Amino acid sequence: MKHERINLNRESTISTKTLSSPYKTSNSESMPTTKMGEDINQVYKLLFETAAESLLIVNKEGVIQLVNHRTNDMFGYEGKELIGQKMEILLPEKYREKHVHNREDYSKNPRRRSMGMGMELWARRKDGTDFPVEVSLNHFEADGNLFVMGLITDITERRKAEEKIKILNEELEQRVEDRTRELEESQRLYKTVARNFPDGTINVFDKDLNYVFVEGMELFKYGVTSEKLVGTSYVARLPEEIKPFITGKLTDVFETKANTSFEVSFRDRSYIMNVVALHDNDGNVDQILLVERDATQQKQNEEEIRKTLQKEIQLNELKSRFVSMASHEFRTPLGAILSSTSLIEEYLTKKDATIDFVREKTDKHIKRIKSSIGNLISILNDFLSLEKLEQGKVEIKDSIFNMPDFTKELIEEIQPTLKKGQKIIYIEKGDIKEVFLDQNTLRNIMLNLISNAIKYSPENSAIEVLTVSNKEGLEILVTDHGMGIPEDDQQHLFERFFRAKNATNVQGTGLGLNIVKRYIDLMGGEISFTTKENQGTTFTVYLKTHTH
Repeated sequence: MKHERINLNRESTISTKTLSSPYKTSNSESMPTTKMGEDINQVYKLLFETAAESLLIVNKEGVIQLVNHRTNDMFGYEGKELIGQKMEILLPEKYREKHVHNREDYSKNPRRRSMGMGMELWARRKDGTDFPVEVSLNHFEADGNLFVMGLITDITERRKAEEKIKILNEELEQRVEDRTRELEESQRLYKTVARNFPDGTINVFDKDLNYVFVEGMELFKYGVTSEKLVGTSYVARLPEEIKPFITGKLTDVFETKANTSFEVSFRDRSYIMNVVALHDNDGNVDQILLVERDATQQKQNEEEIRKTLQKEIQLNELKSRFVSMASHEFRTPLGAILSSTSLIEEYLTKKDATIDFVREKTDKHIKRIKSSIGNLISILNDFLSLEKLEQGKVEIKDSIFNMPDFTKELIEEIQPTLKKGQKIIYIEKGDIKEVFLDQNTLRNIMLNLISNAIKYSPENSAIEVLTVSNKEGLEILVTDHGMGIPEDDQQHLFERFFRAKNATNVQGTGLGLNIVKRYIDLMGGEISFTTKENQGTTFTVYLKTHTH
């Protein structure tokens, strides 16, 4: 900006003599009125007039003596308008009265000072508008009179910038506060989700496998809080049996940076472990995330589903086998019954037949009918027993009974099914007669074993039944001298529908021994056998019992 040079002698009430005289200020000594002094005076005048800030000089009474061009520009005055005015004209009205007192106090004790730094000072333009300023004061004496020089800076733009910065800072602080609150809410939500993670825990580990974060409902089962675990070793809490395996898996993730999943079974619990590598800004894995879930119940449910599915498959197989077997196994005895009844009818209607002839012929066919009906009943009993076992309807109800008497009655009942010349030999050992067992289930076991011995033994052979009852339990041995069981078939003997290859011509369902094994399992017993092909087989049943 180009400033007009003002003749200080014309625009100031200070006389030429006063300004030309040596200045006696608070910071300088008297200066002789030499040519050099006059030159320095001119320099001072030039600096005063060309200063970029407002400069004004007032006397002790606060009357403006001198102003520079910038003062007029700043306050909206021209020429000498301000000269001779009280300096309070440059202040807003509400500050003027107070300023008079402050000015008088300053005149009594003049000193150099800056005003406005850390304070809020306001000035007023000629048009009545106010604006913020900073003021610096200094004083000097001329011809024994006190003068004060003020340096006034318009800080409007600075205040605007400061206000803008303040607004920006407030906005920034608000954004930081909002973001902080969002993060806190997010963390709170995350912790809430993690804390309620069902059947497991969510963990973060450092490279030493120490807890950095841990939450989950599994903690509550063991009465542990996440605060107690953070900073402690995860490995130290692992059982010794699985510690090396899990440690190796977690360490591998740090080394390979590859996520992994694996399953751990310990005692009666199963856990599914999902491990994720957490990278820092440089791409290095400095932490890992482990989601550990107790899958025990899931495994149990899966096993139940598998068993149920297997049972459904077996039931469907059973139905198919039943239809196939019924059409085959029932045909033979039913055909025998039909042919025998037809022959009996023929013998009875024969006109020249004697009573002895009829009796001789019909007795054989009646026995054949009875045998066929017995086979049909046996087949039906097998299927009924299997159905009850499959549906879990078999209940063990123990009672006290006499074992020798029970066995003798059973043998008497089965006598009519013996082949020609066959006989059952019963031997009873042990010092205890009465046992505490389920009679009905035991009857089915022994009936099946003795019936098999009869079925797979030739005519004119003996079937031996031995019972040994003592304090240790009850042992039952059923021995036949029949075809025996081929070695290759022995491992399948108790499987459902299994028939040994040398027994295909013998009528049967292949269910008997499977049913026997399942009955014995229900009673908590054991069954075993010894056999030799073409020489016979012995089945041994052992049952624990409360004896009397």
